[in-house]
Amino acid sequence: MDIGKLGVWFFLETMPSEEAAKFLQGLEKRGYPAFWLPEAVGREAFAQCGFLLARTEKIVVATGIANIWARDPMTMAAGQKTLAEASGGRFLLGIGVSHAPLVQGLRGHDYHKPLTTMRDYLDKMQSAPFVAVGPAETPPIVLGAIRPKMIELAAARTMGTHTYFVPPEHTARTRAAIGPDKWLCVAQAVILESDPDRARAVARSYMRTYVPALPNYTENLRSLGWTDADFADGCSDRLVDAIVAWGDEKAIVSRLRAQLDAGASHVCFLPLRPDGAPLPDERVLDALANLKL
Repeated sequence: MDIGKLGVWFFLETMPSEEAAKFLQGLEKRGYPAFWLPEAVGREAFAQCGFLLARTEKIVVATGIANIWARDPMTMAAGQKTLAEASGGRFLLGIGVSHAPLVQGLRGHDYHKPLTTMRDYLDKMQSAPFVAVGPAETPPIVLGAIRPKMIELAAARTMGTHTYFVPPEHTARTRAAIGPDKWLCVAQAVILESDPDRARAVARSYMRTYVPALPNYTENLRSLGWTDADFADGCSDRLVDAIVAWGDEKAIVSRLRAQLDAGASHVCFLPLRPDGAPLPDERVLDALANLKL
């Protein structure tokens, strides 16, 4: 599987399914090798991936991430192999433990010992029976991981890791931890807007979902030196600028290259619109389509 150095990550929940398929077809025509989608409180990830893979020809569709609490290990492994075989090897499974508010609060599961839970989950995926025609090659798995012990598990047991809501400093730390050969797929939000006030307003709206609402992201940023003062009032300008790349095309490309220079093997960018509309910014997709990194 070749996902290249630059892919796209976005929420498709605001698009009807037919529009989402056309959106991916557009990415495919532009030459993007991979598209990542999340799983939270919207569409079921495997059903959505199957639909999108059936409507495209070349692009890899990846989950960033599929929630392990949404399906048992045998179902996860079967879904992965089913989609990998049906698509000719174009499905990349990213899985993760998600966050306590989404798991315990919404799904009603006991969010207890996530590292141990993930380790046991991977064991059960590996041993799960699958009595069907499978994919030609063993399909890859990456773990959604931002904290050291989960990153260590990703390096030991999977193809690598998918990180989200992280600055290049975290990417450098992760690369040092996993070694030179593992995949490090980093999500990077971008806004093609040079006015600081407008750009930061949209960035803060995006960031509000994660900090301080989801403790895993907040604690990860604390480990990088950020403090409560940075999390207050929609986050400090300095933190906003560290998490979301905004400005002209040159500024955005500079951040993408900074993530790659820090050790990312692949950067999947979120093309946020400067007007705040919950749709991808087609201008950014056009501007970066032929970028050589």
